Amino acid sequence: MSAVDPGPGRGQDWDDLAVASGPGNRVPAEDVRLVVEITSPANANHDRIGKARGYARAGVELFLLLDLWHTGRPTATLYGEPGDGTYRVLEAVEYGETLTLPKPFGLDLDTGIFPVS
Repeated sequence: MSAVDPGPGRGQDWDDLAVASGPGNRVPAEDVRLVVEITSPANANHDRIGKARGYARAGVELFLLLDLWHTGRPTATLYGEPGDGTYRVLEAVEYGETLTLPKPFGLDLDTGIFPVS
């Protein structure tokens, strides 16, 4: 677990996984390339709304939400292009499908291997 530091006066949020270009467990948002959040029943709405907004405001390039509690079936949603505290949905798939992370990652994630409980 690490903390993305969005800058003075904005607090910080603990993420489930962050990929950053700098060392340490408190990383300035401008060094973060990807944040991953995995929902649980107790935090699903906070991850979907509050954390997404905070990461977008801080300028985190990519936000991957692994949402076990999404209506219907578990989903993986990749957000990007942050601006004005919001993200654009780049790709959304149900577990079992492949989600592609853009450059600098350039890899396909097989969501079929993700646990569903």
